[in-house]
Amino acid sequence: MTASSLAARPYLTPERLAVSLLFLANGFLVGSWAPKIPEFAIRLDLNESALGLMIMCFGIGSLCAMPLVGLLISKSGSRMPALVLAAMTVTSLPLVTLAPSIWTAAIALFLFGAVIGGMDVAMNANAVEVEKRLDRAIMSSCHGFWSLGGVAGATLGGVLISFFDVHVHALVASVMIAVAIAVAWTRVLADSPPVHETPRDRPDGPRPGLRDAGATVWLTGIICLIMMTPEGATLDWGALYLRQELAASPALSGLAFGAFSGAMALMRFLGDLVRDRFGAVMTFRVSAVLAMIGLGAAGLAPSAEWAVAGFAIAGLGLANTVPIAFSAAGNLPGLPQGLAISVVTFMGYSGILFAPSVIGFIAEHTGFAVIYMALPVFVAIPLAFSGLMRHADRVQDPGLDRAGH
Repeated sequence: MTASSLAARPYLTPERLAVSLLFLANGFLVGSWAPKIPEFAIRLDLNESALGLMIMCFGIGSLCAMPLVGLLISKSGSRMPALVLAAMTVTSLPLVTLAPSIWTAAIALFLFGAVIGGMDVAMNANAVEVEKRLDRAIMSSCHGFWSLGGVAGATLGGVLISFFDVHVHALVASVMIAVAIAVAWTRVLADSPPVHETPRDRPDGPRPGLRDAGATVWLTGIICLIMMTPEGATLDWGALYLRQELAASPALSGLAFGAFSGAMALMRFLGDLVRDRFGAVMTFRVSAVLAMIGLGAAGLAPSAEWAVAGFAIAGLGLANTVPIAFSAAGNLPGLPQGLAISVVTFMGYSGILFAPSVIGFIAEHTGFAVIYMALPVFVAIPLAFSGLMRHADRVQDPGLDRAGH
């Protein structure tokens, strides 16, 4: 793909604006949840183990919704599921805020997670379709808008909770989400149900066996799971870590995920440019090392301010690892693109949604500092298998086949 041909293509269209707003709203909602967790635990008198179970309800809801939404997309396209789930997000935060008991809070968190996870699948599918229409990469920037929403949600949430209360925060956040969705509503791309190609449909050269491709996609999914686990650990436990172990104020504790997401957003907006310049494998390797440094620094931090800086470095490192892995999965030869992406997405989001529950049980006995010091050890595993990310560089031009000929 030449620079002149890429420059001639439209950069911003109504459809790209709409899907970017969906990512922004979804990230804003997730970020808004982060500073609420300490108050949520105090209000319901939850210790780390009990809070871990509650967060598990969120993860189970998301993981239950993802395959169902994927099935719906295969039958009707991504537009309607994305819009319906986006509309449902407007009431999800107030429901969690107003839940009067542990059982009602568990149900509210399950529904909260289902809406977030289902919308995530739908908007990613819609972003893929917008990429095809524009014939240029937009996925990294879409995830950048998600991270930007996380920054705004976490930061605004910490301020509003400090100066007002959780009810005012829930109302303001819901209104802002509703405005973003209203702007996007008529502009979301109306796509047809995806048609999955098979190896027989692509007679453009030899392909590895289906068994080999299947093993590769599962390994790529494990890589995504590991790389998304620190994101979930920072979202769900970062604020509590700063409050309990580093004596941070409510406003400062909200910056744990805010700094992480801010750095991630910045790097994701640069992600496509960096990957084009240095290649997917080198970008992934440098990013993984940077993530290990940041997570270790957060765990060893002597103060809340130093921990926030560590989380920011980790955000820079983790920013483009998952988008690269998603691209690699989508370009794996020998498997239908939709099947590969669905497997990797499901496994990856298990890391951000489900693994933090396990972290909660462990942290009750070890503290969170030990958790953040241990996470770099797990990140070393994707680093060892980073050569698989070469598949992300395989497709450069629609006129070229998947082997790059």
